[in-house]
Amino acid sequence: MLKNIFSLFLIIFLLSCNSTYTSKKQGYYKIDFPQKEYTTFDEPGYPYTFEYPVYARIAKDSSYFDTASKNPYWINIEFPSFNGIIYISYKNIGGISDYKVKTKGGSYRDSTGRNDFEKMVNDAYNLTYKNDIKAYSIQDSVMHTPNHISGIFFSLLGNVATAKQFFLSDTLHHFLRGALYFDVTPNEDSLRPVNAFLQEDMKHIINTLKWK
Repeated sequence: MLKNIFSLFLIIFLLSCNSTYTSKKQGYYKIDFPQKEYTTFDEPGYPYTFEYPVYARIAKDSSYFDTASKNPYWINIEFPSFNGIIYISYKNIGGISDYKVKTKGGSYRDSTGRNDFEKMVNDAYNLTYKNDIKAYSIQDSVMHTPNHISGIFFSLLGNVATAKQFFLSDTLHHFLRGALYFDVTPNEDSLRPVNAFLQEDMKHIINTLKWK
């Protein structure tokens, strides 16, 4: 009896050794991206216009990072298929903005400030470098668009909340900032193809932006 059991285990062992074993590679779900096609955002009263993807939708923004905006020209470009949003903020240089500031205790206080160009540039850099704890690389590049508008585009590498950001300005009247966020846990590998796809859309928005 024991001899038969031993022989059975021996046969199973030999068969296992001769079998081909293929490890399962780690992967992510395949994403079917829509065809690139754009439409124009040109709402009355807004100080800017641009082209954005037809698979996105635009909504008025009610909050931005830790501040509650009263600026009527702040919008969200939402991508429902990707759980992503490009937050667009706009300020008139030299104008006055009302906003709420979050205190250390977690409450909010009302504040008013003048929109100084240098301060807004510094704020844009500070907001970008808030991610430097998890980012292992932050690259900025100067932009000059076909419509003669200049700015900076930021690309961040790592498991960061936002990997693509930018700001555009004429340094005299207009200052616009954009940041792409996803409503998911940051994972650089799984978000890489979506970030690359939407980066093309961000560049199209940037290159078609015009001031009014």
